[in-house]
Amino acid sequence: MTAADRAPRTRIDTPGRRALRQLLKNKPAVISAWLLIALVLVAIFAPQLAPQHYAAGELSANFAKPSARFPLGADFLGRDLLSRLVYGTRISLSVAVLGAFFAFAIGLVYGVVSGYFGGRLDNAMMRVVDILYAFPGLLFIILLMVAFKTGFGGGTIENPVIREIGRFDAKLGGVFLIIVGISLTSWVGMARLTRGMALSLRHSEFITAAKALGASDRRVIGRHLVPAVVGPLLVQVTLSIPSFIATEAFLSFIGIGATPPTPSWGTMIAEGFSSMRSHPHLAIYPGLALALVMLAFNFLGDGLRDALDPHSR
Repeated sequence: MTAADRAPRTRIDTPGRRALRQLLKNKPAVISAWLLIALVLVAIFAPQLAPQHYAAGELSANFAKPSARFPLGADFLGRDLLSRLVYGTRISLSVAVLGAFFAFAIGLVYGVVSGYFGGRLDNAMMRVVDILYAFPGLLFIILLMVAFKTGFGGGTIENPVIREIGRFDAKLGGVFLIIVGISLTSWVGMARLTRGMALSLRHSEFITAAKALGASDRRVIGRHLVPAVVGPLLVQVTLSIPSFIATEAFLSFIGIGATPPTPSWGTMIAEGFSSMRSHPHLAIYPGLALALVMLAFNFLGDGLRDALDPHSR
């Protein structure tokens, strides 16, 4: 064994490790991350964790007080409130994760292509973004939900694709169209942010060096440009997740979101609002759960921003 083999190996301090250390120093972000992991496990194992099925109810037990059978009480149909809260975690987290994934993926690809190639292609792609950005996203989602839920004016849907989409959305409790609507509207801001970063990086030294060494555009984008813009975009999409959850809760609150008896925290707040004076816990518990998840994503997004921002270190 040579002296070089006996010498201790030093770990390379990569930017990823530095960002992880910075993130672990942020206690609110770490606590929020563990809380979100716990909620993901709750959503996955909801049938095993919930005391009862979310739709099982007894009219004789309506507005039942907290007891061994109903730990948090029962609603106006005698359904266990705790079970509905547990199943409602699936709705909020599915909208958050899937909406964020599609917004991130579409915005990343669209923005990188527009900013890297520039010229007429960039001008044409950004005009599309400007048109979509001018249209209110929430209004588009509402129109989408109303169109599918009312059968496009109450008539018979002859298009088999649209009919199957409506059936698939009904099987998922009305969540699929919410995810589609959020995905189709939220990527616009991600694309603008990515395009701005791509424009500023395409003439940087490491991109110029990669091109000088003969790297193709595909390799430059995949190996150099995308890793450089993923960090800030990941922070942005994490900070946008609370707005996705709030959108779903608002749509369910006004009655065009999750289809009853599918438990959504927004639907539960709307159902408990009518009996707020006599049974305020029916609206308080889902409201607290909604606020807790949104705060957790906010704290985690702030922690990621501080960890990935080189100016904060």
